[in-house]
Amino acid sequence: MEENISNVVKMFPAVEQNQKVVIGIDGLSRAGKTTFVSSIERDMQEKKIPVCIFHIDDYIVERKRRYHTGYEAWYEYYYLQWDINYLRKYLFERLKETKELQLRTYDDLADTQSLQTIKLLDTCLIIIEGVFLQRKEWRKYYDFMIYLDSPREKRFHRESQTTRNNIEKFEKRYWKAEDYYMETVSPIENADIVVRN
Repeated sequence: MEENISNVVKMFPAVEQNQKVVIGIDGLSRAGKTTFVSSIERDMQEKKIPVCIFHIDDYIVERKRRYHTGYEAWYEYYYLQWDINYLRKYLFERLKETKELQLRTYDDLADTQSLQTIKLLDTCLIIIEGVFLQRKEWRKYYDFMIYLDSPREKRFHRESQTTRNNIEKFEKRYWKAEDYYMETVSPIENADIVVRN
């Protein structure tokens, strides 16, 4: 995938002085998004372009709000894992307007959210990476969208053996939500570029 980075970066909108450009790195679980983002960050550092990275999984909600809610497991994952409207209001809508964001950030070990302050430079490339980034509530806030396309079997084998042993959770929660996203949002067709991984 490394050889694709420079070609992909060439397609980004230019980051002009006092301008923020928002790039989405979309893709399903274990598609290689975090690694891809790290490569882009290195490329930008070489070009002396400041980068600010947001991992959407840093903003999931507490377990009681996304498990055993009475909804089907796939619905919990797709619709309840994140507070979709909160992120639209306090992250996406404010990205280009402010130098400072206050966001409820999730601590996995404590299963709590706490308010964190994030500083934004006047001139920077903002990268948001995660699953389901092209949902209708968020899609218009990106200047450029990349979709990392990776087959389910390949992604599943990137999981730990312990995680893979709980295949029922994948079947009922993750894969159903992924299928719903692919069918209703068409992220491959709507991305500016698709990278096979």
